[in-house]
Amino acid sequence: MTALGFLYPGHSAEDDYPRMEQMLGSDIRLQVVHTDIGEDAHRVDALLEMGSPARLAAGVEELRLSGAEAVVWACTSGSFVHGWEGAHDQVRALARTAGLPASSTSFAFAHAAREVGAARVAIAATYPDDVAAHFTAFLKSAGLEVVAARGSGIITAAEVGTWGRDEVFALARSGDHPDADALLLPDTALHTAAYVRDLEAAVGKPVLTANQVTVWEALRLAERRINAPELGSLFTREPVVQAEGTPRG
Repeated sequence: MTALGFLYPGHSAEDDYPRMEQMLGSDIRLQVVHTDIGEDAHRVDALLEMGSPARLAAGVEELRLSGAEAVVWACTSGSFVHGWEGAHDQVRALARTAGLPASSTSFAFAHAAREVGAARVAIAATYPDDVAAHFTAFLKSAGLEVVAARGSGIITAAEVGTWGRDEVFALARSGDHPDADALLLPDTALHTAAYVRDLEAAVGKPVLTANQVTVWEALRLAERRINAPELGSLFTREPVVQAEGTPRG
């Protein structure tokens, strides 16, 4: 049994995690602890506070008691707004507090893009344009070329969490770019776990979504590699351990 821990801000698309747990197989457990979101706003000052050390530390003890082998701050905007160095500081502080290997969704995107061989990426974001620009800057610091970035102007995670399949596919199609090796959808408030493979079929390239890469990053920290095709190209890299009884989701 491999237990993985996630600090998830508030309540929006956390049901992606039990869905992905089913896709991954019976020996993977995804433990989600909710952190205090503070003000629900895709605004830089609110996002900086959302990812503050005190807010993250508050959920760590519950994850430690759950037996988690690694912990990921399951929030993209609440990590990349700190900048490249600040996001590293955030993860280092989380690792010290938890006594576990730690990362965040922003770093998960950087690592996952390399995993699927994507040097050039397009961003289809739910955020306002100024917040999406911070993600572009973060990815450039990670050595990726951002060929297109689209914001949607959505202010709250609560609104993003209401989006269904039609809205997600419209976002992906409008944000894709022919020069991109992969398409990134960076918001853990967005439900995507059920759609990744179909999204990839629609745009014809790897699609990396926030909750998907967050789980992959936790598996990477725990040194587990699992083949779960329902979760897209990212989960079909070799060498792999086949997920048994993977349901369609």
